[in-house]
Amino acid sequence: MSEPGNTLIGLRSVTKAYRTPAGPLFALQGVDLQVRRGEFVAVVGKSGAGKSTLINMITGIDRPTSGAVEVGDRLIHQMSEDEVAAWRGRHVGVVFQFFQLLPMLSCAQNVMLPMDFAGLYRSPRERRHRALHLLDSVGLREHADKLPSEVSGGQRQRVAIARALANDPMLVAADEPTGNLDSRTANDVFEVFSQLVEEGKTILMVTHDRELAARTSRIVHLADGAVVEPEELQDETSGTDR
Repeated sequence: MSEPGNTLIGLRSVTKAYRTPAGPLFALQGVDLQVRRGEFVAVVGKSGAGKSTLINMITGIDRPTSGAVEVGDRLIHQMSEDEVAAWRGRHVGVVFQFFQLLPMLSCAQNVMLPMDFAGLYRSPRERRHRALHLLDSVGLREHADKLPSEVSGGQRQRVAIARALANDPMLVAADEPTGNLDSRTANDVFEVFSQLVEEGKTILMVTHDRELAARTSRIVHLADGAVVEPEELQDETSGTDR
């Protein structure tokens, strides 16, 4: 595994509050977090702890109410919506729990989409060649021309991972990527992530699976919108955080 180098992600005093009739609802409260290049970080916590909100801050899908979010050399919270969208498409791969593949496109075409949007790889032939290479890297090259409905759930998630890697992102952010899979298939997906880390990728993974989390480089615990030390957690010593 490559040794983590300099900081890739830096959050400083990040707060996210949503307006409600009863007043502000704080999803994140003064979060400070650093992730170094080459780390495989698991984010764990109960439902409502702020895990998905944290991922959304880092990927620019949502904006903080206050505080600073820096990824690479960019201050994400200061960028316009168009700038964030272009930056995310080029530098961040996002993997979701429910795959979010376009059902009318083949697996290879789904992987090619981010390249089309970002204007990378000059010709359709080059894009398909890269898509086939990425599908091969997750063990699915032979399924390249099948529709998502023609492969299993675990295979669809591996297609989603290949799509996330399309533009060679510096960061892969995964929000409950194994939450919709059985334990054996979840382990297969985790092994794909582990191999990516071995190759130097940085991965931030929200998960409710404590066993998988324990196999990552580092665990970040969230409770009530704040990063806490394990000994500060209460009532989380048994069960899952679904």
